[in-house]
Amino acid sequence: MNHHVRRRALLIGGAALATPALAQSNPWPDRPIELIVPWTAGGGTDVMARTYARFLERRINGTIVVQNRPGAGSEVGLAAVARARPDGYTLAAVTMPAWVTIPIERNAQYRGEDFAPVALIATDPSAMTVHAASDYRSVQDVIEAARREPGRLTFGSGGIGSDDHLQLVMFQYATGTQLTHVSFGGTPQVRTALLGRQLDIAGLNVGEIAAVPQNMRMLVQAGDRRSRFMADVPTYKELGLAVDMSSERGIAAPAATPAPILARLREASADVARDPEFIGAMEAQFTEMRVLIGEAWSEELKARRATYQELWRRAPWAERS
Repeated sequence: MNHHVRRRALLIGGAALATPALAQSNPWPDRPIELIVPWTAGGGTDVMARTYARFLERRINGTIVVQNRPGAGSEVGLAAVARARPDGYTLAAVTMPAWVTIPIERNAQYRGEDFAPVALIATDPSAMTVHAASDYRSVQDVIEAARREPGRLTFGSGGIGSDDHLQLVMFQYATGTQLTHVSFGGTPQVRTALLGRQLDIAGLNVGEIAAVPQNMRMLVQAGDRRSRFMADVPTYKELGLAVDMSSERGIAAPAATPAPILARLREASADVARDPEFIGAMEAQFTEMRVLIGEAWSEELKARRATYQELWRRAPWAERS
């Protein structure tokens, strides 16, 4: 069987690929896989994706090239994956909630149905952080200031509909306050603006602060419990505020990716997530593991979509386009 015929058989997918003989004669991958990160380099999702790629390469005996395609709060990169040929050679590093909320808040270039979830890998709670020299030393300080002068305090996030932005939406809804949201192209830019005293408050993840805490003071974290990486910082829930928001990071493929390739990706991802060396690498990034494979993640995503649709109904966080 020549190379052209082998490639055609691979792209067709379906039952033919399920036969062991054909699977062995049509090796996947036989060229580099592109893993698209829809955020700027240096953020939590980017670092996770690059680490995951290194470990996945060993399991599938292939090469993975990580490409950053930021824009529109991750819509640009996600749309590129949704439109890609579903042959197992294009994957997305996805971040909840933006992956789910973008089609809710706007007429997006992709739908949730355009993707097949591979694996949820890690979680990193959102947090509210100020400059170390800030006068705000507690969440109550922020609430009181925001009530005195609605709209004066600025809050920076990595993009509209990102976990950090939705943390702000939930905070405002829970406290009846109004802050001015400032959207950046990624969390590294948010950090730079806060350190330059161009922002009052930064929405950054716990891991991003714990890794480089210099000149920053975290006031509160948005996980359902305290992160062990910031065990001295309270959660919103402890303070009586209904805010629960984290950056959940995983891998997805185009929806029509052949079932055998998808199954191999999911199995390899589960193996990566069990690898003590990978777990150690995540801990070194101050990121906690949270693993859901394939259909288990799909079911959770359906529930999350319903939750965010209800939040949009109660407290829309952007103008519908």
